[in-house]
Amino acid sequence: MIRRRKDVDWMTSLRVEDLAFVQQRIALEAWYPMASFERLGVAILANFQGAGLEAVRLWGAFSAQQFARDHATLVAADDPVETLMRLKVQRATLFDFPAFDIPLLIDGHAEVTVSYGMGPIAEEAACHQTLGFCEGVLELAGARDVRGALSERSWLGAAHTSLILNWQG
Repeated sequence: MIRRRKDVDWMTSLRVEDLAFVQQRIALEAWYPMASFERLGVAILANFQGAGLEAVRLWGAFSAQQFARDHATLVAADDPVETLMRLKVQRATLFDFPAFDIPLLIDGHAEVTVSYGMGPIAEEAACHQTLGFCEGVLELAGARDVRGALSERSWLGAAHTSLILNWQG
């Protein structure tokens, strides 16, 4: 997205090291600094018309498909609960801090807690992306009528953000 916008002076909101990541091909197994990830996300939100929170959520749902292709063991066919358990294990490998947990998981309902430790704008966007991602993963696992909502919100002062997921099947 950033590469496409030649009309934006990205140096006003990004650092040289952030732009270096933009110029590289994304390596799936590489480790990227959270601070750069945060600055890149905030810059995208500020400079792309239509890059609101619903678009971020939809992007999260869309990205679930690619993630599942890249991690073939993630989706347990017709088993949303097992798929979310696999997601919990997989997500633990992506962060060096406890960013994602599923303290409640039963058939048709899950509570996901998220805390990325970013500033309010980036944290809110990342939580919307995560909500969409979880909804997308559930649909890939065969869940129907997936409904997700934010309950507690860390950017408004809660200790973490809670995502509530309900589905059929």
